[in-house]
Amino acid sequence: MNRKILCGAGALTASLFAAMPAWAEEAAKVPNPGNNAWMMTSTILVLLMILPGLALFYGGLTRSKNMLSTMTQIGAVAALAMLIWVIYGYSMAFGPVTSEGFIGNFMSSGSLFLSSVTPTSTAATFSDEVISEYVFVCFQMTFAAITVALVLGATVERIKFSAVMAFAVVWLTIVYFPIAHMVWASGGLLFKLGALDFAGGTVVHINAGVSALVAALILGKRKGFPAEPMPPHSLTLTMVGTGLLWVGWFGFNAGSELEADGTAGLAMINTFVATASAGLFWMLAEKFSGHKGSALGFCSGIVAGLVAVTPAAGNSGPFGAIVLGAVASIVCFLMVSKVKPALGYDDSLDAFGVHGIGGIIGAIGTGIVYQPGLGGPGDGSTAMGAQVWIQIQAVMVSIVWAAIGTVIAIFIAKLITGLRVTEEVEHEGLDIGEHGERAYN
Repeated sequence: MNRKILCGAGALTASLFAAMPAWAEEAAKVPNPGNNAWMMTSTILVLLMILPGLALFYGGLTRSKNMLSTMTQIGAVAALAMLIWVIYGYSMAFGPVTSEGFIGNFMSSGSLFLSSVTPTSTAATFSDEVISEYVFVCFQMTFAAITVALVLGATVERIKFSAVMAFAVVWLTIVYFPIAHMVWASGGLLFKLGALDFAGGTVVHINAGVSALVAALILGKRKGFPAEPMPPHSLTLTMVGTGLLWVGWFGFNAGSELEADGTAGLAMINTFVATASAGLFWMLAEKFSGHKGSALGFCSGIVAGLVAVTPAAGNSGPFGAIVLGAVASIVCFLMVSKVKPALGYDDSLDAFGVHGIGGIIGAIGTGIVYQPGLGGPGDGSTAMGAQVWIQIQAVMVSIVWAAIGTVIAIFIAKLITGLRVTEEVEHEGLDIGEHGERAYN
C-alpha cells in the first residue's frame, strides 16, 4: 500500500478527505502523469523565485557594496533549507497523518532522511488523484527555502553570514516546520480549525514578515540610518527580480492545487489580476501622496499583490482578487511610507511592511472573498463572520509563534557566532568584508 499524505496546501478541509470511501484509501494508485508534470514544473518555478528572482529583487534594493552579500545569503540559506528539509523538515511538517497539533511525528520509524519515501510512494491531492511523493516533497521544499530567505530582507547590510546560517537552522526547526504542519497537514491545529490558506499567507508571508521585524529590532539599525540616504543601487535589477518573482509565483499559487485543474486555473487568473491591481494602486497611492509614480513603487505593489493573493489564490473569484490586491497595496504603501518612518525601526527592504502586512490582509481577507455571494468558490456552509474569525485566529497564532520562535533563534545565533559585522566591515561593505569580492569592478 502506498503511503498517503493528506496535505493542506489548498483550500479543502479535512471533512472532504474523511468522506472518501475506504477502498479509495486502500487501493494503490498510479500518479496522474499530467498532474505530476505540472507539479514538477511548479516546483521549478518556485525555485526561479528564489534564484535568481528574490536574489535580484533584494540585491538591487541594497547599496552596491552589499549586492553580492545579499544574494549569497539568499542562495545559501535556501540551499541549507533544502538539506534540512530532506533530513527532518519534511517529517516535521508532513509526518504520519495520525500526528496532530503542532508538529508531525518526525521521530517515528522511517520518517527521517525520507527513508520511507520511494519512487512508488504517493501523496494525495484534493480529489481521487495522487502525485509522486518525491514531487510533493520537492514542491514543499522550495516553500521552506524561500520563506527563510524572505526574512533576510530586514537584516541585510549588517548581519554576519555565519549568523544567518545559524539562525536559519534554528528558525526553520522551531518556526517554519511547526507552522507548516499546523496549517497544511491534515492533523494540524489550524487545518482542523478550518483556516483557509491556499498557498502560504500564514505559513510563508506572515511567518517571514513578523520574523523579519523581530530580527530587525533585535539586530538594531544600520550605521547612519535614517540620517544618511541609503537608496537602492539598481532598480533595473530589482525590476528584473520582480518579473521573475511574478512568473515564479504561478508555480507557487497555481501549483498549490496539486493538480492541473480548474481550481489551478482560478489561482492562475487571480495571480494575474490581484498583482496587476496592486502594482497600479501603489503608483496611484504615490501620486495622491504628492509624489511621482515610481518604478520602485510599481515593483513594491507587484510584490504586495502577490503576497495578498497567496492565501486567496484558489479561494476567491477574480473580482475579489482585484479588490484584495488594491487594498493590500494601499495599506502596505502607508505602512512603508508613513508608519515605518514614524516608528523608526530599520526593516532594510520592508520585509515586514510588505510580506507581514500584506500577508495579514490577505489571510483575513480570504475569509471575505471566499464567500459565494462575492464570487468566491465557497459553498456558503460557513458564514462570512465565522470564517473571518477563524482566519483571525490563524493569523494570531502565526504572529505569536513566529515572534517567539524568532527571538529564540536570533539569540541562539548570537551565542554561537555573534550577530553583527564590525563597524569597519559595515562601512566598507559586506561583499568585501564577509566574502572577499565585489559585485562590480
